[in-house]
Amino acid sequence: MAVVLIAYAAFSFCANLSRSKLRADDLLTGRLHGEAATTAFTSTILAALFPFDGDFLADHAIAKAAQVLNQPALDPAARAEDSQAAQGSVVAALSVSPIRPVLWLTLATLKARTDGTALPALKASYLTGPVSSDVAFMRLQAVTSSSAASDEEMRLLALSDIRTVLSNRSRFEAPLIAAYVQATAAGKTLLMESAQALDPKFGALLRRY
Repeated sequence: MAVVLIAYAAFSFCANLSRSKLRADDLLTGRLHGEAATTAFTSTILAALFPFDGDFLADHAIAKAAQVLNQPALDPAARAEDSQAAQGSVVAALSVSPIRPVLWLTLATLKARTDGTALPALKASYLTGPVSSDVAFMRLQAVTSSSAASDEEMRLLALSDIRTVLSNRSRFEAPLIAAYVQATAAGKTLLMESAQALDPKFGALLRRY
């Protein structure tokens, strides 16, 4: 038994050295390029060998999602199959380690691209912890460009992202304006009303668009 435990500990140590550098934040904000393809194979092996390790499962899920979101298959049937596989990997990771708001947002993004019901996963991304300002903007964009902006609970949750983004207005002003232009009618109302309450000068700027 001692030999088995020592061998397992040694293998775990080596596995940690091989841990993927992919991060869900980078996936959602577009900072991943060719890394997903090179790490997908390793992450698949580690996820299979350590099925109860939330970090390894998350790495595998991110790699699978990156392949779908960054380089989607041209064939619609293959694209749908790849998306379902990626969603399955994300769900597997979240079932072991659910306190991962960015991974919930990744799941919502995948579902939205396949006409799935993204609202529950989107809400979960708010309820499971804080996110960076970059991810807050991406999440806000997901809310305001979809039917989620018509959901009263979602509108309340999205206020946290609006506050975060407006607190960095100098950095996000142009992207926020672009998000406003592309938003649904409910999304535009949410952004306008929130801006008028939190940053009247920016609210006045939005009226020009």
